[in-house]
Amino acid sequence: MAKTLIDIDDDVLAEVAEVLGTTTKKDTVDAALRKILADRRRTDALDGMILAARNGDFDEMLDPQYKMKVWHSENS
Repeated sequence: MAKTLIDIDDDVLAEVAEVLGTTTKKDTVDAALRKILADRRRTDALDGMILAARNGDFDEMLDPQYKMKVWHSENS
């Protein structure tokens, strides 16, 4: 882990700490960075699912008999 000296707006940091429920500057910055990455990963995953849906990758799952087909194939 690298030690980095940066200037951070104290008012913004305090507000972010309140939102995230953190108590130290380090925890606040770490939590904020992790949240940004998690949000990006969720967005990328959703974009992938939307693309798959547009390509018809889930069409088979819309078949009312799909669940039974899967259930029977897994238990055969």
